[in-house]
Amino acid sequence: MSQFVDEDETTPLLRDDPRSNDFQDDNYKSRWRSIRVMYFTMFLSSVGFTIVITSLWPYLQKIDDSANATFLGWVVAAYSLGQMVASPLFGLWSNHRPRREPLVCSILINLSANIYYAYAYLPRTHNKYHILMSRAFVGFGAGNVAVVRSYVAGATSLKERTNAMANMSACQALGFILGPALQAGLTFIGELGYTLAVIDLKLNMYTAPALLATIFGVINILLVVLVLREHRVNDDGQHIQAVNYVSEDQVSITEDSEENIDRVAAVTSNILFFIVMFIFAVFETIATPLSMDMFAWTRKEAVFYNGIIICCIGFESILVFLVVKVASQRVGDRPVLLAGLAIIFCGFFVLLPWGNYYPKIQWADLKNNSLISQTSSNGTLEPTGCPYEQTWCQYTPVIYLAQYISSDFLIGVGYPACNVMSYTLYSKILGPKPQGVYMGWLTASGSGARTLGPVFVSHVYTLLGPRWAFALICIMVAAAIVLLSAVYHRLIAFSVRYGRAID
Repeated sequence: MSQFVDEDETTPLLRDDPRSNDFQDDNYKSRWRSIRVMYFTMFLSSVGFTIVITSLWPYLQKIDDSANATFLGWVVAAYSLGQMVASPLFGLWSNHRPRREPLVCSILINLSANIYYAYAYLPRTHNKYHILMSRAFVGFGAGNVAVVRSYVAGATSLKERTNAMANMSACQALGFILGPALQAGLTFIGELGYTLAVIDLKLNMYTAPALLATIFGVINILLVVLVLREHRVNDDGQHIQAVNYVSEDQVSITEDSEENIDRVAAVTSNILFFIVMFIFAVFETIATPLSMDMFAWTRKEAVFYNGIIICCIGFESILVFLVVKVASQRVGDRPVLLAGLAIIFCGFFVLLPWGNYYPKIQWADLKNNSLISQTSSNGTLEPTGCPYEQTWCQYTPVIYLAQYISSDFLIGVGYPACNVMSYTLYSKILGPKPQGVYMGWLTASGSGARTLGPVFVSHVYTLLGPRWAFALICIMVAAAIVLLSAVYHRLIAFSVRYGRAID
């Protein structure tokens, strides 16, 4: 068993393994070049989501005055909804045709949607709906994640697969980190930016990230067309043409495993994963409007500072991944998951407003007809503070910057721990049976959470304020802790439940 783990941990990410018997084999080199293209595709899928997430709210406000925080929730949810719809379609397509076809098609949809987003200011009316549609199409194009995962699973042996999937997750995490960082780096262009009259384009801090994502998409298409090759190997790493049958032994294992799976534990794992993804979707959606309302930041300041904060959280998450791996080996998966939920609870509890100081309101000085504002990058007055339309601003205490940073830190610790452990526990509970369908349910629950989370928080925050929004999240996390505690004894590996050796 130790030999299996050692070999698995040396699976190459950016170079070939010189100890492999087929190191010089052309198929081996071509196979890993193709897998690396899949890594890059997964990376770009994450970048496509996060590269505009911190500027989405100020961009909406700038091009359409009728957009409010409630509509922002729908815009953020549109990405996940599009991805949820597209994933099974592209996955089905890849089962019957070369994977290059759905990949190129999905990337073309993605880069076209980013161009659409950059031109969303152009129509004279209903600009917010154009942003909504563009983000839905970006998410639809990101449905190629299903193709990427199926390709890597089919192109790796059992010894290679675990680490290959880990490498792919690392690329996905890197995309979540670099997306906000790229957005923050592009704020130097400013809101006014430059006008390219030939193509009627305003290149500014809001449109530049989407256009950069478009350039990445072109590079991705070239790699898919020129480098990607169809590879499929069996469990021993030997190339095969296709696998369109299931042996009798496989059928018996599948049926036996189907009967023995603890369905209560499996459903509980799905619920816990849904809650974890829901909470993080709430966090990333509310960050920009919350900071603008509470700290009277301008649009540019909110994009820049939140981009830095999310980038820091990403690096923090990488450190947490390393710690969690060691901690789970020493104390087990369930205690780490429970501790992660407790830390998330503390993160949102810290955000609850208290004290006697209230946020600055945009139209507070009505007697003098003076607008509390700051000068934006293009020299015009930009209202800052909590909008007077949100009546809760008048009686809800302000959230201090120290609370906000402390919450970011705690959630940056709890979320990655819960994410990894819920996924790991679920996989162990399922046991030896093929996990494709069950993993599809887990993915669907995550996409559903990322769709509902932004809608929930935008509505509650706009109508009732942060006190209600974060109190409800605390109740949800507490319910998750109670649920985990209630079924704690059942969340164990399949092999442990039936007395099979696992070491």
